[in-house]
Amino acid sequence: MRVVFMGTPEFSVPVLDALVAAGHDIAAVYCQPPRPAGRGKKDRPTPVHARAAALGLEVRHPVSLKGEAEQTEFAALKADVAVVVAYGLILPQAVLDAPTQGCLNIHASLLPRWRGAAPIHRAIMAGDAETGICIMQMEAGLDTGPVLLRQSTVIGDDETTAGLHDRLSDMGAGLIVTALDGLSDLTPEPQPQDGVTYAHKIDKSEAQIDWTSPAAEVDRKIRGLSPFPGAWCEVEGQRVKLLASKLATNTGPSGQVLDDALTVACGEGAVELIRLQRAGKGAQDRDVFLRGFPIAKGTQL
Repeated sequence: MRVVFMGTPEFSVPVLDALVAAGHDIAAVYCQPPRPAGRGKKDRPTPVHARAAALGLEVRHPVSLKGEAEQTEFAALKADVAVVVAYGLILPQAVLDAPTQGCLNIHASLLPRWRGAAPIHRAIMAGDAETGICIMQMEAGLDTGPVLLRQSTVIGDDETTAGLHDRLSDMGAGLIVTALDGLSDLTPEPQPQDGVTYAHKIDKSEAQIDWTSPAAEVDRKIRGLSPFPGAWCEVEGQRVKLLASKLATNTGPSGQVLDDALTVACGEGAVELIRLQRAGKGAQDRDVFLRGFPIAKGTQL
């Protein structure tokens, strides 16, 4: 099929690779514009931009698709279908209507649960037992379109957003190839009205740990916000990111370090901190972290 690919972050790259490997004709790749990054604040191409350029594909990165010129250029590609995954721009109706078989979105949840910007983070933070991938026909509403294919997966007890992100990205890549292979035989399934939830964008203000919360909630927040933006707490006046944890059986005053293995008491139960990061330092496993930044039993976080 003649495909326009629309995606921006690392999550989208395996999907682009899968479409190319399956032999589809990629008419153009749309992504977010390069933005300043790093110490020099030089413009850096997005992961999809870099990958598309390496594959020799045409890359477009308009700041908006609302203009008539951008919509005319899009329609001129005469695509059979557009594949959209974490693109980051709203598609106007003229763009949605341009491909002969519409625009298909790869969404990282089991719709209608977790429509919106941060479905992976929210699923872990909410304690969901499973999540998955939906291939959805796009329409004007936010992730409201009918679903063509879905595939579920269990969320592991120790899984972080980083790990689940990679698994779902690979699942999405495989599922979209399956969808395109049998597109004419698929029946769109309208989303039910019951069970709708919204995965609002993660705000950094959510990331501070409240040690009076139950341990299960603290553990889910740590894993759900790992690696970005990273849950954090203060240790002797220094901010420390908490990137991995597991539940523990110990008890004690909320926020107190209970042993030499960085087990911290919560409002109910405790969590064991597995991976941490100080400001200006790289992420480290607990034992390495403690050699450079000892935290004694009895310390109050």
